[in-house]
Order: sequence, then structure tokens, then C-alpha cells
Amino acid sequence: MEIRKAHPGDRELIVKLDHVATHEKDRAAFIKRAINSGACFVCTESGRIRGYGALEYSFYENGFISMVYADADRRRQGIGSVLLRAMEEHCTTPKLFTSTNQTNVPMQLLLQRLGYVESGIIFNLDPGDPELIYFKQLRQDAA
Repeated sequence: MEIRKAHPGDRELIVKLDHVATHEKDRAAFIKRAINSGACFVCTESGRIRGYGALEYSFYENGFISMVYADADRRRQGIGSVLLRAMEEHCTTPKLFTSTNQTNVPMQLLLQRLGYVESGIIFNLDPGDPELIYFKQLRQDAA
């Protein structure tokens, strides 16, 4: 598996991969914005996009992984781990945050396995399914 920054030519392939983006225009617009801003990374295998992620800096000026998505047919085969580790390496801040729904137990277990710790909870984003915030200290701040 290889990780690289997404480019505009990847947009349609990512939207096709993401079952939410195929029918929700907001998700497709998010993908376009992430690619255009340089925040989107893709995981490829044998030349095919198998997953994507987005690393942004809009969460109190800290790194925030706002998306990790793996091909439905390839889940639990390391794509999420590879994407997360690559975004950790690219993160320019010493603190990195991400989140997942309370019902997304596989993602919670993956984050815990990679050294993320729970850092908070946000209610009312998805009705009846709170968002759990996770944190990882990448390095000590030089300041």
C-alpha cells in the first residue's frame, strides 16, 4: 500500500469509493475541498484507490483528521492504520485530534491501538450517536 496526496483527477474515484459521497452532495463537496486545499491523502494498492483521509488544521489550530475512509470490501485490512500513520507523519502540529461516532467501535479500537486517547465528547452532531474526540501527542512543543 502506498500513501500520496490526492490530486484533482482522483476526485471522481474517491467519490465513487465513498458510499456516502455517492448520494450526499455535501460529502462530495467536502472531498473536492479537501483535495483542492491539499488536505486529502489517498491509499493506493496496485494503482487503485483503496481509501482516503483528510488532515486539516481548523481544530483550534491543531492537526485534525476529519476523515478516514476505507473501501468497504477492504476494511480491517490495514488501510485505516496506514492512512492514520501517514497523516501523523505529515501533521505539522505537536497535537493531533480526530473523532468518531460512539457506535463506530472498530474505529475506536483502531485509534486506541495506535496510541490515541479519549479527549472529549460532542453531542448533537448525529442524533443519538455522540461524537467521541481522540487525541495523540506526536511530539513535545518546541516553545
